[in-house]
Amino acid sequence: MAINKPKEKYVPGTHGKKRPEAAPLAAQFIREWEQGRHKLKGKKIEPSEISPTICFSRKIGGGALEISDFLAEKIYYRVVDRELLEHIAKDKELSKKTVEFFDERYPGKMSELGSMLFGEKSFIMSEYVQNLVSAVFTFANMGSSIFVGRGAHLILPRDRVLAVRIICSDEYRIERLANILDVEESEAEKLLHKIDHEQRAFFKKVFGKKDASPYEFDMVINSDFITGPAEAAEIIACAFKEKFAAELEGKPFSNRNAA
Repeated sequence: MAINKPKEKYVPGTHGKKRPEAAPLAAQFIREWEQGRHKLKGKKIEPSEISPTICFSRKIGGGALEISDFLAEKIYYRVVDRELLEHIAKDKELSKKTVEFFDERYPGKMSELGSMLFGEKSFIMSEYVQNLVSAVFTFANMGSSIFVGRGAHLILPRDRVLAVRIICSDEYRIERLANILDVEESEAEKLLHKIDHEQRAFFKKVFGKKDASPYEFDMVINSDFITGPAEAAEIIACAFKEKFAAELEGKPFSNRNAA
């Protein structure tokens, strides 16, 4: 039976929760960063010195952003999602600020990082990719960040990241997306096919990767079997505390950096 409700645009990673729009949220974070920027002026550090970070990779529609929201509430970290990173990477004024920050903190590191990420192709790193890299590092330097999507786990130093892959069956994704948008499953399936194609094209173009190897991650969670986002968040929080126990011991999570 056809559904006559107005169609709602699906933004990859959303889960039916009303989220802040990317533009004002990005502006808020940049203001927060600029307020503390003077304290960092002239201070150069190695990428390996950034705070412990959590990065999600996922099959679109699998519920990673919902899990990250539960996790953020539990450990008081900010969520930096795909839409926010895309907005900053494509906004000329905001990307200029993050690139300046990267160059201040990591002088000469962009080409070195490019070689590490892209090998011989680093010399043709696009402006968009440089903006994306700078945005990811800017948030990571602000501390207490959970990244969802855009390959953040491939950009940041691997030993500073708990990398989590969320997977599930296509049936699960289709049913979930159909419920979020209140559309027929056949329509949700077509939309996911289009989004999957765009995601594969992004990773091939930016990282030269066809798919995500399980060996890239600390843990893989299958939403077909761990169905509760709160339960998944609890598992990830435990793994995060264990991986970075030496640094987090005696330093309980606090909400001072929560968005």
